[in-house]
Amino acid sequence: MEPAARKEKILAAIIESYISTGEPVGSKALIEQSGLQVSSATVRNDMAELTKRGLIVQPHTSAGRIPTASGYRYYVDKLLSVEPLARQSREYILDRLRERADSPESILQNAAELLYRLTDCIALATTPDSRDSRIRKISFVQTGAYTAMAVLICSNGVIKTKLFRCEYLITPEILGIFDRAMEDTFAGIAVSSVNRPFIQTAAARFGELSLLMPTALTAVWEACELAGTVSTCHSGFGMLMREGDSPLAGRILEFLQNNRELSANLEKLPQYTAATIGRENSRVELAQSAVISTRYLIDGSPSGVLAVIGPMRLDYSRVFSILEAVSECVSELIGELIRTNP
Repeated sequence: MEPAARKEKILAAIIESYISTGEPVGSKALIEQSGLQVSSATVRNDMAELTKRGLIVQPHTSAGRIPTASGYRYYVDKLLSVEPLARQSREYILDRLRERADSPESILQNAAELLYRLTDCIALATTPDSRDSRIRKISFVQTGAYTAMAVLICSNGVIKTKLFRCEYLITPEILGIFDRAMEDTFAGIAVSSVNRPFIQTAAARFGELSLLMPTALTAVWEACELAGTVSTCHSGFGMLMREGDSPLAGRILEFLQNNRELSANLEKLPQYTAATIGRENSRVELAQSAVISTRYLIDGSPSGVLAVIGPMRLDYSRVFSILEAVSECVSELIGELIRTNP
């Protein structure tokens, strides 16, 4: 075996052993685990070279070696083998996600909970960004004598609702008139284009009818604003709370609970399945963590983010496989939802 290939095999063996046991790996144990037909001296020399390169480190004198963040990076980029989940495992994931599949938000919340259970890592999922989607339908549902709800359905499957109140008695006939007026004016319009000037123009177009529907128009505008805001579904925050008074856990939890900052940081992650390790993460709170992320698809294009946050000592191959399978199933279910809500 060429020296370079041997060093890579040693590095992979150290990382995989440390992931499995959490214990530093010595030269003798490494030979037994890797099956290398070389002397202990050769292995020690190779380990010394890997240490010089910053890929492994000796935590204290006379101990074995453990990987560094750079070592994990090299392993993920060069040595990691990711196998798709078995068909039975994928079917299990799809069946669990189908249990709550009435909206993209419920699918994604279910996906975050499932990712947490399968990986034992904090799991996150961002809702689709609807700013570039179009309005598929607006309808109204009566909720009381003087109240109703505007229901906005976007082309990417997102559904948002907003309650409003009228000063007159609402009837099904009145809401039917609202439905038809909205269909003529809003269908096919980009969600991001529904702003104050657009609402004012629509009201002028409705003429005297607009006198009956100022609060309905405001509700539609607010529903569009909600649709254009990316939110984050999550599961596993309790893991951080169980760490008690750990300052690092507290800072991570504070960051994760800030939806605006969290969503913005998740949207910066790659369009493909990837790992950001240690200080590669843009947040100092995650400098000791690994973030594994991917995108689910809507109409074949990358959309929101699915991600897990765990320690750098993570079974990367297994997590990659699970995350990709969940992403495929989420894409499939959101696609079905869009097709069944014409």
